[in-house]
Amino acid sequence: MNLYVKNMVCDRCILIVKQQLEHLGFTINEISLGKVAVAPEPSPAQLQDIAAAFQVLGFELIDKDKDQLVEQIKTQVIELVHYSDLAEVKQSLMHIIATRLNKEYTYLSRLFSDAEGITIEKYIIQQKVEKVKELLEYGELNLNEIADRMGYSSSAHLSTQFKSVTGITPSKYKAQPLGNRKPLDQLS
Repeated sequence: MNLYVKNMVCDRCILIVKQQLEHLGFTINEISLGKVAVAPEPSPAQLQDIAAAFQVLGFELIDKDKDQLVEQIKTQVIELVHYSDLAEVKQSLMHIIATRLNKEYTYLSRLFSDAEGITIEKYIIQQKVEKVKELLEYGELNLNEIADRMGYSSSAHLSTQFKSVTGITPSKYKAQPLGNRKPLDQLS
C-alpha cells in the first residue's frame, strides 16, 4: 500500500519516516519524497497511529481520495456561490453539496474542517463575501438586490456577515478607490 506524506522534503525526512514506520512494524518496499510503499496494508487503527506519529515529527499523512473530495467540495461551493442565482436555491447549500457528492454532510463537514481548518459554512460565507465584493464593484445592483441574489434574508444580514468577515461595511467597501478582493483559490 502506498502512503502519501506531506512535508517530506529531504533525505533526512525519508530516513525519519522510514525509521518511524519500521518502528511501528511495517516493511518499507519503496520510499521517495512524499511517498512510501509499505507492507502489510495498515488497518484504519494503524493509519491513525501512523498519522499521530507523523504529526509529532512535523509530517502529515495524506489520503488522496479525501484530498480530492475536499477539492470537490470547494468546487461545488464556488459553482453554487459564483455561478448560480442563490435567490432561486430552495435548499441549504450544504444539503445540495452533500447530494451532489453523494456523501453524508456530517462526513463532508468533518473532512473539510480537518483539511482546511475552517468549516464548510465559513468557507461558503467567505465565498459569498467575495462575490458580494465583486457585485459591489460592478455597481449595477443596490445592496437589497445583491442580498436577494446571494440568498440573504435581508440586506442587514448581508451587511452583518460582510462586516464580520472584512471588518468594514459594504458601503465603506464600495467607497474605497480599489477593492480588496481575494483570489477564490486562496480563501480558507
